[in-house]
Formats: sequence, structure tokens, C-alpha cells
Amino acid sequence: MPRIPEKLSALREIAYNFWWTWNPSATELFRWIDADLWESTLHNPVLLLGKAEQRRLEELSQDAVYLSHLNETSRELEDYLGRPTWFDRTYEKRPGILGHFLVGYFSTEFGLHESLPIYSGGLGVLSGDTLKSASELGLPLVGVSLLYRQGYFSQYLNSDGWQQERYFVNDYSNTPVIPVHDESGGHTTISVPMAGRSVNAAVWMVKVGRTVLYLLDSNLPSNSPEDREITGQLYGGDKEMRIRQEILLGIGGLRALDAVGRRPSVCHVNEGHSAFLILERIRQLREAGLSFAEARELVSSGTVFTTHTPVPAGNEEFSPGMVATYLGPYAKELGLEPVQLLDLGRNTPDGDFSMTVFALRSSKYRNGVSRLHGKVSRSIWKDIWPGLPEEDVPIGSVTNGVHIESWLSDDMSRLLDRYIGPRWPSNPWDEACWRNVDHVPDSELWRSHVRLRERLVTYVRDRWREQLTSMGMNLHRFSEEPVLNPDVLTIGFARRFATYKRATLLLRDPVRLQKLLGNPGRPVQIIFAGKAHPHDDGGKEMIRHIVHTSMKEGFYGRFIYLEDYSMDMARRFVQGVDVWLNAPRRPMEASGTSGMKAGMNGALNCSVPDGWWDEASKSGIGWNIGAGETYDDPEAQDAVEAKALFDRLENVIVPLFYERSADDLPRRWIGIMKDSMKAICPVFNTNRMLAEYTDRFFIPSFESWEALSANSWAGVRELSAWKEKVRNAWPSIRVRGVESPAQETVMTVGDQVPVTVRLEADGLEPDDLAVEIHSGRISAEGMLKERSSDRMVFQQKEGMVLVYTGTFKCRFSGNTGFSVRVLPSHKRFGTAWEPGLIAWWQ
Repeated sequence: MPRIPEKLSALREIAYNFWWTWNPSATELFRWIDADLWESTLHNPVLLLGKAEQRRLEELSQDAVYLSHLNETSRELEDYLGRPTWFDRTYEKRPGILGHFLVGYFSTEFGLHESLPIYSGGLGVLSGDTLKSASELGLPLVGVSLLYRQGYFSQYLNSDGWQQERYFVNDYSNTPVIPVHDESGGHTTISVPMAGRSVNAAVWMVKVGRTVLYLLDSNLPSNSPEDREITGQLYGGDKEMRIRQEILLGIGGLRALDAVGRRPSVCHVNEGHSAFLILERIRQLREAGLSFAEARELVSSGTVFTTHTPVPAGNEEFSPGMVATYLGPYAKELGLEPVQLLDLGRNTPDGDFSMTVFALRSSKYRNGVSRLHGKVSRSIWKDIWPGLPEEDVPIGSVTNGVHIESWLSDDMSRLLDRYIGPRWPSNPWDEACWRNVDHVPDSELWRSHVRLRERLVTYVRDRWREQLTSMGMNLHRFSEEPVLNPDVLTIGFARRFATYKRATLLLRDPVRLQKLLGNPGRPVQIIFAGKAHPHDDGGKEMIRHIVHTSMKEGFYGRFIYLEDYSMDMARRFVQGVDVWLNAPRRPMEASGTSGMKAGMNGALNCSVPDGWWDEASKSGIGWNIGAGETYDDPEAQDAVEAKALFDRLENVIVPLFYERSADDLPRRWIGIMKDSMKAICPVFNTNRMLAEYTDRFFIPSFESWEALSANSWAGVRELSAWKEKVRNAWPSIRVRGVESPAQETVMTVGDQVPVTVRLEADGLEPDDLAVEIHSGRISAEGMLKERSSDRMVFQQKEGMVLVYTGTFKCRFSGNTGFSVRVLPSHKRFGTAWEPGLIAWWQ
């Protein structure tokens, strides 16, 4: 440990809590020690304190101004940790929640800050922002992941512009990561069964405001060399490495929470990587005396699953042999044969084990990460629920957000404090508060934005010089020419370089692009950054294409690609560009969050209406590329949308940016900046997102768990037995007859149409069934659309036949129809959406 003078002891507490990452006053404390060292340590306060000269620390311990700032910041942290929160106020009158409710938030990566490189991209940054907002809201939530010794790769380019990867060993003794100690004072460890052996892992923790992230580390002498590498690289290695990582994350992560006394009542599975935690929860309940069916029912009630991508590569699958090898012995602890375990995650009898299918089948609450992604997910996974129309597939959506304070520039934050009030961070989803953005003077907003663009240009110039040298291109014929202009319209494109994101869309017409960049009266400059997956040669080829173009005459200095994208670079990009460009091939973008970050800083979005932008875009806050069409031919789609993007840039965006009023301000552009901030800030933030998860999923999940486990598991035993009865009897369900005057008579809009249904259900009682009338327009394909449903009422038994009656309202003129659907429904626990337990009137 560094020798910190007593008067500076509060620095250590601040350094070991990532609260400092979204508090400029805390960040300034560390920069004040040594600005150059702060940059060279990648803004790592623990490493900074270890490398700072002792003389400098002693000097600051006698500096009254510094000590005053330190003490004030320390009091801010203390006040932050102790004040009442949104969760306290919202749920203080709900008995049984405060003190008992805890969410375990599992993700394979967390992007809290560049100083803790255990993230690769969007999923990790979203997970990190979620922990920060959990702290802001006071939500009882703990994060769980792996402590990767080498993290994700560092990217560099060779002289041909081809991406190369290198890995650095992270020294966690010099990061804000803390070992978790057991009662004896030793490092807490857990053990996980894997392929007939035990793998040990140490438990570490990271403080994120009020929230804690627990991390598992398999790099222990007690493990074999191959098992020590389980926590070596994020997304590294082959399929065997991935299944070992996912077993450690899911099963080991839950055991780690047990070891530290934080067993969760609700588990949030982010992507399928951590879904094996479901098996471990079942095993825990089997030990408590429940049958497998009962335990699975209870675990499902307490599990939330979020799918984050429609891309097949993001939905992990493992071969039957691999699953049997690694989990076969473990399955016996669950009371299962290996083939029974495999069937939990298969979509076809002989298929691979899909982590996504397993998670969807084993969770009561499921969602995509934008409205469009929810719709796409229902289409992709509808076969899990045969007989359900696609729109009824039980996968909802909660649109992603970002942690505003982590991404908002200091300049913009000060403007907001001054003109909308300093309390906006406490309730960032208050739309009334954000309407006060209109009070910010145009001149001040523009001046702040121009300063941020100037800083971005300076940063890019410095990085570009370093990059040319490392590529061996420092003697290139254009290398002495100036790079970027701080007064020119600047467009940013920074994200993972996957082919569907189409980073090279503008390069389909290089002649037109060169004219756009070099327009003497209205020039444009474009900056790119982002990594391709090590195995994605298509993404790497896109990077090379951009780099090659950037070195050509007419492009050099105006068309830039920066290597080794990180959270630090991302902040500079989203804070400094004028336009944020996003060009995914719809509907492949699940959500995307970089455009949210840019928009909050005053940049304007120009994007394909996909992911979050599909619901955010409206006239006056940015621009669409295309009208949201999808094409069977990707080549045709690219050609059409490349032309649409050029047209939008040349005819709308560029002229508007350079349009100036008499006082030399782009008044119309500034007006759009304000409208964009008012639309994006209160909606697309993780505080709103997490409050929505809490109200819609976490609390109902907790209440369901509590109801089913009360009185020595009486509820789940009853529900499990009832479902078994229903499954056995379901083949007997027959709709014997449907009677209604609507079948023979022309109806009038507004009529209440009576329907009588006679139903066979041998072995089931009327209370076991939900019989519904589904009505709506009839499409050209003979399907109901714009459907509404009305629950029918049981009337009587006629021998073995159950008679139900009900009505529906005739809502449309034209060709209208209705049908009847039967679902299982428990009198206490409601309708059950179970695969295979759906019957329609044929």
C-alpha cells in the first residue's frame, strides 16, 4: 500500500469506490496530484497513489486549498451513501420488501471505467451503467461477473491497417478491486464442479457507490494450469473455454453470493452466458427438500432473463457431448440424467444446447432491450411456444439507457446545473425538469459545444501521430499535413466493428464522399473507432478499408480511424462530435446506446431507425437513414441506404450546420440540439430503465417467489402438482362447438356479440382453464390482426362438457372474425404460459 499522509487518508476511501467516476470533484482530486501521471495510469486512482512521488503527497497534505477540497468531497461521498433513496421512498410501505428483497445481476462483462478493463463493448458498458443507477436509486442489487486477468484485447494496426490483438496482464493489486475475506480473515473462495473435478475461485469485490460487484478469479495455485485460464480472457478461447467460463459465472457466481451472505431473491440473467445459475438455484432447493419440478417452478418465478442481441453468434450453443462432459455428474445432483438436462435447452430433439432457449424456458419474466428488439425476439423464439401467435409470445421489452452523469461532459453538466438546477441528477427521468433546457442561452450552449469539439480534435491529433508511428507510417507523404479542423462539421462513428453495423456504408461511393469531405465552403470530417472480434475477418476488413481510404489524397486528415477504442475514447467522441452516425442493417441492432450518450451531450443523431432510435426518432431531433424498410437482398439495402445517407448529408445536415444568423450562431441547429436533449435525456437513461425493471419484473418476481415459498413451500408444491395434472390432461382438451349469431348475421360496429363454447376437458375443472374470445380484423392470409381478447365465464356442465359464455365488441367494419383459445389458469396463481399447453378452436 502507498504511504498516504494521515490528512489525505480520505483519498483511499474515495479511490476504492467507483462513485468517483461520475463525480467531477472527486476526479479533480486525483488529477490535481499529477495531471500527466493521471493520464498515463489510464485514470486509475489506486495506481496513481502508488506511483505518485512521496514528496508530492506530503506537499498536498499541507495545502489548505487541496485539503478543503478533499474534505468536501469526502463529505459528499458520506452524504451520498447515507441519504434516503428512490427505492426507500417507493417501497417503504410495502411490507416484506425492505430488508428481504435482493437482485443478483449477472453479466459476463462490466464496463465501469477504463481503469478496470473487464468489458468489451455495449453489454459491459450497459451492465456498468446499470450498477451505477442501482446505486443512485438505492435498489438492493449486487453484480456478479468474472475477474479477467487479461481482460479484452488491446487493439493495434499493422502497416496494412489490419487489426492485431495483444493482451496485457492486469495487476489487480493496483486497481480499485478488494479481496473479500471470510470470518477467519482469509480470502473467500468457492468451489465449482466441472467435468468431474472441482475448480476453485477467489471472490473479489468492487464498490460502485452503494452497490457492490462481486468478481470470481480462478487464477489460483490449487487449480490446474488450464483451469487457472478460465478467468484469463474475456471472450477468448474456444467453445470448451466458453462453457467453463459460463459454468463458473452461473454456478460459481451464485455460490459466491452464498459465501458472502448475499443470496438473492431475484436473479437477472443478462444474455445466456450466466444461465447455468438456474441449475444451481434448483440444486439449492433440491437440498431443501423440493422435487425437481417444484424447484424449477420456484426458480422460474424468481428469474428475469434479458436477451441482448438477435445475432446468432451472441446466442451461445454447446454440443450435447460437451454439456454431458462438463455437467453430466452435476446433473445427477439435480436428479436428472444428462439427456434430461439437454432437453431443457434444446429446440429440436437432436439439437445443441442453447443457453438462450434454456433461459427463456426457465424464466417467468423475459425481455428484449428495445420495443423493436422485443418484436424481433418474439419472431426468433416463437417456436418455443407452439400455438401462440407471434405477438403473444411472452417476451416483452425494456429499452436500454445510459448513466447520464458518467457520459455527460463537465461543461454540459455545469450548464445544466446553472439553468435547470443542480438537483437534476437525483431524478433524471423527470421530463418537466429537462424542458428547462430551453432556458440555456444559445450562445452558451454553442460555446460549450465548440470547446468540446476543439478538445476532441486535439485528442485525435495526438492519438493519430502516435498511431502513425506505431504503424510505421510516420514518414507517409501526407504525414505532415494537418489532421482535422476544430471549426468543421465533425461526424463520429464508434462501435464494435461487426459487418451488420456497416461502418463502410459511405465508402460505397468514394467519389461522392471525397466531394462531401472537401467541399471548400462546407467541409466535413469523419472520425471512426471500434474493435472487431478477433475471429471476425469481415469486421477487420472493414477497418482496413477505412484505414486505406484515410491515407489517400482528398481523404487524409478528414477521414480518420483511431485504434484501441475504450471507454475513455468513447467519452471524448460522444462529447465532442456534432453528428453521431449509426448505420446498422435493420433489424440487427438490439438497442445501441452510443447515440444516447452523444445526444445527451448535444450531438445530433443520424441513424437507421433500428434499436432505440426506432422509438426515439421523430421530426426535429435528428435524422433517419431510410424509412425503416427491410430487404431480402442485403446488397440492395446497402445501395439504397448509402444513397439516402448521402442525400441527407448533402441536402439537409451539412447546409443546416453551416447556416449562421447575424450573430454567427447556427440558431436552427442549436434549436434541434435542445429538442434532442429534451427528448433523449429523460427517457433513455438507466435510472428510468432500472426503475422500469423494478416495477415490471423485479418486484413481481420477488412477490411471486415469496408467495410460492411461504408456509414451507406450500404454494409451489400446489402449483407444481396442478401443472402436472394439467399436462397429463391437456391432450383431452377439445373445443366441441362454438355458437354465435356473428357466424350468420351481418353485425354493426359497436355491437356486443354473444359467444357460447362447449369444451371437453377430461380430468380438469372449470377453474383450471382460461377460455378466451379473440376477435379482430381478418388479414388477406386469413389471420386475425389487431386482436383483442375477452375472458369467458363458466356456466354449467352438460355431462362431460363444460359450457362457457362471453361477448366481444365488434370494433371494425369490413371483414371481421373471432376464434376461441384455451389456456391453463390456476385460481391463485393466474394464467400459465406453458409451451405445449395452448388449444385453439379449429
